[in-house]
Parts: sequence; structure tokens; C-alpha cells
Amino acid sequence: MAKSLPDATVREIILWLLGKRKRMRVTGASMQPLLQSGEEILIDLNAYQKAAPEIGDIIVAFHPYRLNFPIVKRIVSITNQDFFLQGDNTVESIDSRSYGAIKLDRIIGKVICRF
Repeated sequence: MAKSLPDATVREIILWLLGKRKRMRVTGASMQPLLQSGEEILIDLNAYQKAAPEIGDIIVAFHPYRLNFPIVKRIVSITNQDFFLQGDNTVESIDSRSYGAIKLDRIIGKVICRF
């Protein structure tokens, strides 16, 4: 499970400018120490069109009970196309331990790098 996230490369910035990546600001402490509140990340919106999500991927998904509320979490297990998500900072994270596993259609994309 990767505990680091690369900084944006020129390629990733160009893909963002072309609309192939989405930029998002992290809020909250659930992914500390990897991601701090206020940091920005780039998300590959098409990452899972050709490849399935894997354990260890850091993803952005819609919260299962809050309409259009994106969350940043790590996939920690996969069962029957349901994804169990957890924040790296388990003390501060509200995640699948509270709301259960999520379906693939709730995943927005894969976190690629810091912006």
C-alpha cells in the first residue's frame, strides 16, 4: 500500500489543462499524514474505464448519504464489486466502517498526484 503521492508532473498539468484531470482541494484530516487539509490533488476521471480499482488505490468518491459530497479515501478491500474505503487517519476518518462499502458507480476517479 503506497504511503506516498507524487507531485504533479508537466504531463499531468497539461492533462489537467486539457480537461483530462480534475483538480480538488482536500478538506479534513482523514487522509493524514499523506494528505493535509488544504492540499490540492489531481484526479484521473477515466482511470477505471479500462482497469478495475485495486486495493491501495486512493480514490475520490461520492459520499453514500450526502448528495454530491466528494470524499477522498483509500480502497482497503473489495468484495463482489463493493469497495470498502478507509481514511489513513483512522481516528479522524468517517468511512466504510460507518457507512459500509460503496459501489463502483460512486467512484469519481483515482487520485494521481498532488497539485
